[in-house]
Amino acid sequence: MAELVFFTGTMDVGKSTILLQEHHSRGGGGLLYSKNDRAGAGYITSRLGLKADAIDVTDGLDLYDDIAARTPVPYVLCDEAQFYSPKQIGQLAGIVDGLGVEVLCYGILTDFRGRLFEGSRRLVELADRVTTLPVSSRCWCGRRATHNARTVDGVMVHTGDLVQVGEDEYVTLCRHHFMAGLA
Repeated sequence: MAELVFFTGTMDVGKSTILLQEHHSRGGGGLLYSKNDRAGAGYITSRLGLKADAIDVTDGLDLYDDIAARTPVPYVLCDEAQFYSPKQIGQLAGIVDGLGVEVLCYGILTDFRGRLFEGSRRLVELADRVTTLPVSSRCWCGRRATHNARTVDGVMVHTGDLVQVGEDEYVTLCRHHFMAGLA
């Protein structure tokens, strides 16, 4: 039975790697979507060096119409799902319910301020399952990281553009050090 599943974790836990592994293990016959990938539009890339072509999710893309036009497809894999709009997440739920196609989404729950991304919030509200990935990144203290912090010159910041693709200015922290502002 088709489901809408949200796989989540902080940066550096291998979300894109796991998505690409899932695609490979299923024979590569599904559709891949991504928004704001580090390599640019039209790709899903992993820090381990894996890369695949993907359909770029633009703000105006109607995912239901796009996927329905490409059916039949066995599954849909969505990377960087935190950046999708709430409307697009609803369209993915419609694909599961209306077309019976399994949709697996991968993304981060919270932004650098510790607040839910809009796409992630809608996934938590609509997903049949929300799963925290078993691989965990670590805070500098050694505890499991639960938050992504943005830094400027080594100092944690709470202002700036919500979407800033890149990894040099981000660190993963446990809740204690995130709340204390100790990046």
